[in-house]
Amino acid sequence: MNREKIRALALFSGGLDSLLAMKLLIEQGVEVIGLYFDTGFGGKGEEEKKRYLQEVAQKIGAQLEIVNIREQFIQEILFDPKYGYGKNFNPCIDCHANMIRIAKKLLPRYGAHFVISGEVVGQRPMSQRLDALKKVEELSGADGLILRPLSAKLLPPTIPEKEGWVDREKLLDIRGRSRHRQMELAKKWGIENYESPSGGCLLTDSGFSGRLREHLRHDNFDLEDVDLLKWGRHFRLPGGAKLIVSRNREENERLRKIEVTKYTPFTLPLPGPLSLITTEASEEDRELGARIALTYSKAKPGESYLVTIGEKSYSVSPFGSKDEVRRYFVQDG
Repeated sequence: MNREKIRALALFSGGLDSLLAMKLLIEQGVEVIGLYFDTGFGGKGEEEKKRYLQEVAQKIGAQLEIVNIREQFIQEILFDPKYGYGKNFNPCIDCHANMIRIAKKLLPRYGAHFVISGEVVGQRPMSQRLDALKKVEELSGADGLILRPLSAKLLPPTIPEKEGWVDREKLLDIRGRSRHRQMELAKKWGIENYESPSGGCLLTDSGFSGRLREHLRHDNFDLEDVDLLKWGRHFRLPGGAKLIVSRNREENERLRKIEVTKYTPFTLPLPGPLSLITTEASEEDRELGARIALTYSKAKPGESYLVTIGEKSYSVSPFGSKDEVRRYFVQDG
């Protein structure tokens, strides 16, 4: 086989380990296509994230492809992981296996030969132990086609190594949580702009996981909820309705862009936060929600204002202080 045509698909998170794994193969003359799997839980700034991924992929000489798996991830992985969750709502083993399984299915589409991952033996206590990596491989059905360049010498030879598509001697044997060797490689290759190891997934965040668990106690989980949970202050009202009140102008814009079917927006008569309430909310919850929204606006306590929710308007006054509405606040974590 012509070595110039060897191509690999990489699981590309944007973190340093995945960048280095890709660069190690590029240095061997392998053409690398980085696959960023968009589960919806990759962080708050999705558009900024995708621009960043494009920049860093180009810097190391890789191609970027974004693969939207939001619906598949929610339907098949998030709520029924075979190997359970980490500290929060993170099904890491099942998630990695799912990405490898999808990447393997995509090999023919891109004319690629194998899959690479930036996983490091022993770096993460749940998902990167030796036994966990074996579970990932078995669950993914990778059949020897998943190569982990940063720790390859600590693992059994894979098909890419056996076939001579890559030189095993030029792969690494990094182990454990220290990132000293990764930092040295980053310096060597001039890789400066990369994400922190813990900044990649909201499901590992205790605050976001708390919001998600609270949501599941009251409602079904749909695609629109992925983005709604990322923004604003969240309140649970006495009748069971969810109220979302933005914190600032940026969140106003973020919430405005989300196509909602389960929530109805407020119209305030003065500058204030964009607010949404469960469409089926009771009259009592709607009136209370209007009061809370006004409390976070420039409304003056003691004065009445006309707040429109859907096709109906409510004449209400804000609370005297934000402390009075804290009893309804959804506590993150």
